Amino acid sequence: MKNLTLVIPAKKEEASLPSVLKEIKDFNCEIIIIVEEQDRLTIEAVKDFDCKIIFQNGRGYGNAIIEGINNVETEYLCIFNADGSFDPKYLNQMLNLCEKQDYVFASRYLKEGKSDDDTFVTKVGNFIFTAIGNIFFSLKLSDILFTFILGKAKSFQSLNLDSDDFCLCVEIPIKAKRMGMLYLDTPSYERKRIGGSKKVNEFRDGLKILFGMAKFFLRIK
Repeated sequence: MKNLTLVIPAKKEEASLPSVLKEIKDFNCEIIIIVEEQDRLTIEAVKDFDCKIIFQNGRGYGNAIIEGINNVETEYLCIFNADGSFDPKYLNQMLNLCEKQDYVFASRYLKEGKSDDDTFVTKVGNFIFTAIGNIFFSLKLSDILFTFILGKAKSFQSLNLDSDDFCLCVEIPIKAKRMGMLYLDTPSYERKRIGGSKKVNEFRDGLKILFGMAKFFLRIK
């Protein structure tokens, strides 16, 4: 997996990130962790691991991922959570599938997919947003709000992503579709987070994502 970089946004993940890094240490891939410089506890927790640490210049989940993407030098990259909810056992399969695709989207809602971290509200919300994406943007996805995404680094970088927040999860497939890129989704199991608090506010971030989709539909920059 030397041709793969894991892009890991981390914010106050000192309780979980060391366990995540131990789990992926034998995958022989590059690792980029994007963290706020003042988040000393997270930085201290990973100082002995073989990974590149980037201090985030901006703010927000989306911004952290974009800064990570722009620093990738391998052929492929994968957005990977710091809370332990993403299972690395899917990386090989996703990497193989991506040979003929630009992106592979992991899905909790395809057959054999599952989530232990989903709530009723997030599940219903994801169904609604996925339906909006499929209807208004002609996407063919089953889990538009899941950011477990592996793809070609140059394809990611060519999207010119600019969403600082969780709108990034819909910006990626919408822009990829409009640019004629190839993608598919594959089943994945989302585990319970190891530690740390959930960063998503279902209602506040849901409204931001809805507004973001309206902006993309109207082609407002």
